Amino acid sequence: MDFRLSEEQQALQTAAREFARGEMTAVAEETEREARPLSRDWVKRYAEMGFLGVNIPTRYGGLGLGNVDALLVLEEFAKISSAVAFPIFESVVGPVRALEHFADDALKERVIPAVCRGEMMVAVAMSEPDAGTALTDLRTRAEVRGDRIVVNGAKRWCSGGGHSDAYLVYCRLSETPGAKGIGAVYVEGDTPGLTFGEQEQLMGFRGVPESDLYFDEVSVPADHLVVPAGGFPKLMRAFDLERCGNATMALGQAAAALDDALVWVQERRQFGKPIVEFQAVQLKLADMAMRVEAARLLVHRAAQNAEGGLPSVLDSSIAKVVSNEAAREVTSMGVQLMGGYGYSREYPMERRMRDAWGWGIAGGTIDIQKVNIASALVGRRFDQRR
Repeated sequence: MDFRLSEEQQALQTAAREFARGEMTAVAEETEREARPLSRDWVKRYAEMGFLGVNIPTRYGGLGLGNVDALLVLEEFAKISSAVAFPIFESVVGPVRALEHFADDALKERVIPAVCRGEMMVAVAMSEPDAGTALTDLRTRAEVRGDRIVVNGAKRWCSGGGHSDAYLVYCRLSETPGAKGIGAVYVEGDTPGLTFGEQEQLMGFRGVPESDLYFDEVSVPADHLVVPAGGFPKLMRAFDLERCGNATMALGQAAAALDDALVWVQERRQFGKPIVEFQAVQLKLADMAMRVEAARLLVHRAAQNAEGGLPSVLDSSIAKVVSNEAAREVTSMGVQLMGGYGYSREYPMERRMRDAWGWGIAGGTIDIQKVNIASALVGRRFDQRR
């Protein structure tokens, strides 16, 4: 067991870090200030640099590398901001990976290479007004009518909503209640009958588009069926990889908070000396570093164990919980170390703290991940309805 990165991984990480720090810092400030998604020109630039589809097979236009490689790139961009990292997140751990595993060949060939070229973004539409954590209560319905599939319903909290080019829509495909009736359909954003709500105004995630989706007799070809009724467990296995991406986005907030704090405490002087000389500051730095390193190791373990497939719910849920909690704690300590400057919008620390809280809600809350962990440990699901 070797925890060191290979020379190739180090080179990839360095390339991502230098590009992100050199090119995206000012862009991150703009997306935060304007609450505007990253432009498509930048997404295409990512594609030219090879940052989209890092872990997508070469036959679809990706680099054909592993999940750990993809998350190394994602972390470097997440250190700059959630918004500038979001297109990479969607391409390496998002619904594109579910398409890769479960869609028919024609749909894969049409969509995945376009994502890797920076020409398309695909988002997942899961949650509904009455189905968030209780996702199997979803009501959006897809009905097969001849050679078409017709979708009706509404989706809530869709990251990428109103901005992405297509959506992987979780929906009810049969009358069978619960998970056994659920599958997924691919719907392009310009399909007649699909409309979008106003962009959400959130505590954090400025520059990450978020809106409701409304489906009114939305008709798509039958080959847009990605997972039929009864395939809900498959979708959740694919979503476990997205949880690793969520954990990496949270890790990026924590790692950048630690980096900034290390610089700050060595430059900031009080009582005639740098504040790093005070033991209370040293203890905080140690706590921050321990949480960052623990989170990173668990994320990489989940990704490494999934090479060639998808991560286990146990690995991905543990990584997500530890990383989400570390991000909240480390960014909070970073704000405290910087005092009034950490609380000021002139510095990115307060933004990182706001985004850190969001990653602990998105993709399945921290508490529900702990339920997943307990379920995996005892080998059975718990019925929350009894």
